[in-house]
Amino acid sequence: MKLKEIVLSKTFQYFITSLILLNGVLLGLATSQNIMNSYGNIIEALDKIIIAIFTIEILMRIIVHKINFFKDPWSLFDFFVVAISLVPASGNLSILRVLRVLRLFRLLTIVPQMKTIIAALLEVIPGILSVSLVLMLFFYVFAIMATGMFGDAFPQWFGTLGESTYTLFQIMTLESWSMGIARPVMEVHPYAWIFFVIYILIVTFIMVNLFIGLIVDAIFTIKEHDKEETPQEVQLHEEIKALRGEISELKTLLKKE
Repeated sequence: MKLKEIVLSKTFQYFITSLILLNGVLLGLATSQNIMNSYGNIIEALDKIIIAIFTIEILMRIIVHKINFFKDPWSLFDFFVVAISLVPASGNLSILRVLRVLRLFRLLTIVPQMKTIIAALLEVIPGILSVSLVLMLFFYVFAIMATGMFGDAFPQWFGTLGESTYTLFQIMTLESWSMGIARPVMEVHPYAWIFFVIYILIVTFIMVNLFIGLIVDAIFTIKEHDKEETPQEVQLHEEIKALRGEISELKTLLKKE
């Protein structure tokens, strides 16, 4: 069996996917001191074996795809993740031990559905940046207003511009915003509800939903593009079959002559 056929085969892809999942389980177990005290040697041995297999897989793909391997962003990501795992994680490089968890992100390059989500995110980056700038502007304006109005009475939430920004971020997530922040403020400033309602309507219900809308629209666009390509591929296969049939007929006629 040729190396290219092995690398592109479904069985090989399933094998690598299984190893990534197993590696994820091992990394999770490694966070438990009790488990590491009992089975640390086994977990570290399995981790080294998996890294060795990942390294061999990357080398196989480089041999098969050659220079095209380094032109593919997904392949470069795999190469980067595996390369980090090969660097000795000791001394000043001990932080790289934490980065080993990035291996789990290799699932993004293998599972087609995950690749679709990532492609959609990359597609809407310009739109997200634009929305982010507008959102930051609203944050800044409302933070200045909140610091001026509520800073004296509630310095722990609105004492400085930074504290106000963080508090407004918490309110944006709707986490304990009413009973935890808004109502205590309203006891001192009865009309503060106007500020909070306007802020939530603009920032949470409009701006945040714009992010979601951009991503959903990109996913639908990608899926529609895939649907458009499918009939063309089917037509191409039909044309190839027709050509094969004509070639077979010609061969038959030539044999008769």
